[in-house]
Parts: sequence; C-alpha cells; structure tokens
Amino acid sequence: MIIERIDSPADVKRLKREEIDVLASEIRELLVSTCAVNGGHLAPNLGVVELTLALHRVLDLPADRLVWDVSHQTYVHKILTGRRDRFATIRKGGGLSGFAMRSESPYDPFGAGHASTSVASALGMALARDLVGGDETVVAVLGDGALTGGLAYEALNNAGALRSPFIVILNDNAMSIAPNVGSIAAYLSVLRTKPFANFVRRTGKEMLKRIPLGSTAKRAIEGAEIGAMHFIGPSEKAAVIFEELGFRYIGPVDGHNYDVLVDALQTAKDFDRPVLLHVRTVKGKGYEPAERDSRTFHGIGANAFEPSNGKKSAAGGRPKFSDVFADAMIAVAEKDPRVVGITAAMPDGTGLAKFAKRFPERYFDVGIAEAHAVCFAAGLASSGLRPVCAIYSTFLQRAYDQVVHDVVVQNLPVVFCMDRAGFVGDDGPTHMGLYDIAYMRTLPNMTLMAPRNEAELQPMLEHALSLNAPSGIRYPRGSTSGRHNEPLAPLVHGKAEVLRRGRNVAILGYGTSVDIALDAADALAGGPQITVVNARFAKPLDEALLLALEREHTDLITLEEHSLAGGFGSAVAEFVSDRGLKLRVERVGVPSVLVQHDSQEKQRALFGLTGDALAARVRQICGREKAGVP
Repeated sequence: MIIERIDSPADVKRLKREEIDVLASEIRELLVSTCAVNGGHLAPNLGVVELTLALHRVLDLPADRLVWDVSHQTYVHKILTGRRDRFATIRKGGGLSGFAMRSESPYDPFGAGHASTSVASALGMALARDLVGGDETVVAVLGDGALTGGLAYEALNNAGALRSPFIVILNDNAMSIAPNVGSIAAYLSVLRTKPFANFVRRTGKEMLKRIPLGSTAKRAIEGAEIGAMHFIGPSEKAAVIFEELGFRYIGPVDGHNYDVLVDALQTAKDFDRPVLLHVRTVKGKGYEPAERDSRTFHGIGANAFEPSNGKKSAAGGRPKFSDVFADAMIAVAEKDPRVVGITAAMPDGTGLAKFAKRFPERYFDVGIAEAHAVCFAAGLASSGLRPVCAIYSTFLQRAYDQVVHDVVVQNLPVVFCMDRAGFVGDDGPTHMGLYDIAYMRTLPNMTLMAPRNEAELQPMLEHALSLNAPSGIRYPRGSTSGRHNEPLAPLVHGKAEVLRRGRNVAILGYGTSVDIALDAADALAGGPQITVVNARFAKPLDEALLLALEREHTDLITLEEHSLAGGFGSAVAEFVSDRGLKLRVERVGVPSVLVQHDSQEKQRALFGLTGDALAARVRQICGREKAGVP
C-alpha cells in the first residue's frame, strides 16, 4: 500500500501523480475504519483529503507553518506527518489527540480546539517572520463556519491593514459564504491570478504610478476589478468582501481536484500581500453515508456505526443530560411564552434542535459566536423575555466579558445552561469544562446550580427562570449511573439536600459528584456512618447547613468535577475560614493541571473521584480520629 510508504511530507512530494489518487483512497479507508472504533470528527477529515495532500506537496513542512482552525480536521495531516503508526490510538488515553497539539509534533505549530482562531495566530506568525527576516510560508485553514465568529473578522481586518504575506484557505463545504456562480465566474477568478496575468497587473500598476494622473488610473482599474466581480454575479460577494479587506482573492476552486489545488497554492505563494484561497469541498467526501448525512458524521462516538455501510449502532442506556434539557426546555416554554432558546452552532450537542422543532420562532442559532449569543440574550432579557443560553462550559469562556458587562452588571435574567461541565473524555484539554464555577461564582447577583441527576435538571431550570437575576446551571456530558434514585426534595433557593445522615465526616457533593458520595456511603456500610449532602447550589451556599454540620462533624469533604482553584470546595473552605468554624475541609477535584484526553471514567479515577477512593479517604480520616491524631 502507498500509505505505508508515507512517513513525512517529503514522501508525499516523491509520489507519482497517479499514486496521489490511490493514497487519497487509502487515507479515506483508514479514516473510516479508525473512527468507527475510536469515534471522532469523520466527515470534516474526509472532506480535506485532497487539500491536505496538496498542502503537503507545495509547502516545505515543518519549516513552513500550517495552522488549522479548530483543528478537528487534522487527522489526514497527522497521518502524513509521521503519526500513521499511532493513528489507531487517536482520542484514546495516552494516544494521539483529536486536535492539533504543539507538544505532539513539530508539524503542529499551533494548537486549537475552539473556532475562528487560525487567521489571528497565523498573522502573528507571519509578522514574527517579517520581524526576524525569515522567508517561510504561513498558511491558515479555516472552515466557512468559523467565519460566523467575530475573531476571524478581527484578524482579517488587521491582516489587510498590515499586508504581511500569508495565505488563508477558506474551506467552504456548506455554501455559507456564497453559492456556486458557475464555471465562467470560477474561470475568470482563477485566470486573473495566473502568474503571467499578475505580472502584467503589477507591472502596469507600477508604471501608472510614474505618469501624470497615473494613481487615478490605477484606482480606476482596481475599481473596475471589483465592479467586474459584481457583474459576474450579484452573489459573488466573497471576492468583494475579501478584496476590500486587503486580501487577493482566489477562487472558488474545486477542493477535490488535486492538480487545481496545487496550482492555486503555488500561485498564492507568489503574492506579496495576504491571499484568500476559496476552496469548495464536500463534507464526508468519498464515504457515501457521511456525504449523505454529514451532520451525524461530523463528530461521532466510539463504536457508533458499521464502517461497511455507515449503519448507526443501536442507542442504549440512560437518557443524556442534553436530551433531558431539551424536554425541560419544551416543558417550561409551553408554560411561559417569554422563554426563548439560544445556541452557538451546537443545536444537536445541546439538545436545542428538539426545542427548535417545537418552537421554531423562539429558537436562535447565532453561529460560532458565543459573545454575540450572550449579548443578544441580554438584549432579549432587557425587553422582557426569558432567554436560555445553552452553551458548553468550555465555549462560554469565550463570552466572559459579555457575561460580566452585559448580563451581570445590568442584573438581567439570562439563564446559562452549561453543558459538558466537568470531564469531557476524548476531546481533551481544550474542551474540558473545569473552570465555569470559578469564573461564574465571583460575579454579583449570580445564582449557580448543578443537578445531581437528570431528574433535578427541570426543577432547576424552572427555578432559574423564576429569578429576576442571572443564573447558571452546569451538567456533564452523558448521563449519571442510575444507581441512586432517592426521591427529590423540593428545590428551595440556596438550600442543600441531606441524603444520608451520619457523624464525624460529611461529604458535600456538587452536581453529579453526589453519585460518588453515595457510592462511598454504600462502600462504608457496616463501618463509619457518614453524612452525604447534595449541595445543589454553589452560590448561594447553604450557610445554615454548614453551621449545623459543625455540631456533629469534624471533617468536611467536598467533591466536584472542576478545578480546585476557585471551585465549589473553595467556596466552602472560604466560608468555614471566614466564620472560624472548627471543621477540617478536604477538597476533591482537579488540581492545577491540564487534563488530557481519555475516557471520563479514567479521568475521574485519576483524581480520586470514585466511590472506592472516597471511602478510603473516609476510613483514613476516621482512623486518624480514633487514634487521636489532630
């Protein structure tokens, strides 16, 4: 197989032309077979096979710099850069990451995980090259979806002003920039970028500078070029926009025609200004099930489909929090016409797609634009509506200024439903939801809640919507174990729920970590009888309960799937210290480390968030008490 001969981009350069097509087919087979087992972003990678091969043929990697936006479409790049032998480990603990990582390979000059960052980072690399006198080519690859993010436009605007040469490849796979305007438009667009034509253009303009009224003529020619783009087709706005921003626009070109891509890339390298290469691709290309349903195959779970035919594996197990949230949203919206749902390009992941079918006029997908989503929600709330922003914990970080400035300062009733809070498993450090308690609980007027199981989610959503102030609800990826189904006590603002009563040691769980506390209590049956508390609220804390616990307890253990710095345990420790309570507080959570990709179960075990580990801690504390050790 040709793929077995590829260990670096140099090997790609040595291939005969006919071998490229065979290699592309072999890469697609490897992508499908591996993602069928490991899960991952299949459709995006199938769509960039030819583009990646062309980049590896034209560029001198790793001396040249290749930056991928989001970087979930770097699987082909990894295969071609000495990581093929380890590709079977992708997204597994200790294996390859599903995203670009500087620590993984010198061929990954910039890591990513969130969208719209590639142009800004590539521009920084281009300016650094210019300042030190380098000559490497810098390329940023971003999808059309990333252009819904404001950061991309900020970078494009700055790049046009700085005029440092680099290439931005717009991988357009959903016609979100402009529809195809026909072969004539494509031909004329490519024709004006050919080396000879550009030599004539540049030479002519330089000559015009040196004659009377030459600058006026030069501006007229440039104006005619833009006007011609309008004439070609009123929908050919992409060229006009990027040219006005200071880029030389090339395209659209067929992103699955290797020869055209190589030609376009070589042409783009010759410009002395920023270039926008518009590439049209098909998401899921070469695997019919993914082409037919690229939405499902965009990001797919492990063992979720049969590679031979794409048939999805039967779903089983308990309902996920995102599914329960969708049903809760529909329930509250049926009772309150003011409720609206907002997502930032994640309708399926958050569950709001189901809400959208029931209430299409009250559902808003704003694209990959979290800051806008929050400010938009603030505007809705200021006009009497009750907006619910369903945004992953890791992505809400991108809108922190709007949470503070536009929602909290104005004390507006926006509800933040933070999905994927805690460990996210195989997506790795960029997607971990381990910081939201810390970045939200410091804010005045904010109420923070976390359900211990799926049944608590709707009561918390109803309570959040009843408040005339901002609030947040965090819940994890997936579902709880279902092992503990104690009846729910009524939800009271700022009040915790005592699930088991004991002495000496009390475990305070926040969110689904209550499951772990109950597992520990079961493991301790016949031994120390401990108190188990479902905290429910991180802000406000149940201060009355904490004061009452001091009477019969010496030790508190707090549990959370969150950073120990600034988290729920920190809030408890601060209160105990401020009040001078005679309670020792031991916090169980995530220390100041980046959590790498692995299964959620292994991530929890790594930091002692299991029933057995917690039971062992309790026995150690009780043994210390019995021995009279302070």
